[in-house]
Amino acid sequence: MANVILALLLLAPMSLYDLIKAFDQGISLFYSASSGSIKRALDGLLKKGHIVVADVQPGARGRKTYAITDEGRAAFHAWMLAPVDETDLDAAALARIRALGHLAPNERVIVLEHIRARVAHDLAALEEIDATAHDAPVPDELRSHARYGLATLDYGLMSHRATLQWLDDFLRAEQSHS
Repeated sequence: MANVILALLLLAPMSLYDLIKAFDQGISLFYSASSGSIKRALDGLLKKGHIVVADVQPGARGRKTYAITDEGRAAFHAWMLAPVDETDLDAAALARIRALGHLAPNERVIVLEHIRARVAHDLAALEEIDATAHDAPVPDELRSHARYGLATLDYGLMSHRATLQWLDDFLRAEQSHS
């Protein structure tokens, strides 16, 4: 979540309310966050020196506006260009894809290649399971459970194959623009 917040702060300084609103207006479709988790992420970013409080509005609540620091820019840039190793592949990939506009064209291709490599790796693991899953012996009392397990596996295979196709198309388009 911290890197999603850094990407938003690269666009403009924002308050906690502005960040919550940005999540509610679209980011939450692939990366859900509560106001408490956004606040905790902001506190962590402040401690690391990746953001600063750029302004505090007068009044009882003292609305704070946060801005990214040079250290935050460097951390964001390093995260974008690193291989995708997060557990939630969809959230990690979509967060990076949404933030590609912050990078140089040649760097965008690197990010997409990292995402593609992770999807291909995960697809290979699913295909390995699929190679034996359909022939595995299943006790009678578990047949209905096994059926739905196989349906889940099929969904994962189809999803990863579709994602790879989309990434290949998107990569070709990005490479022609870089």
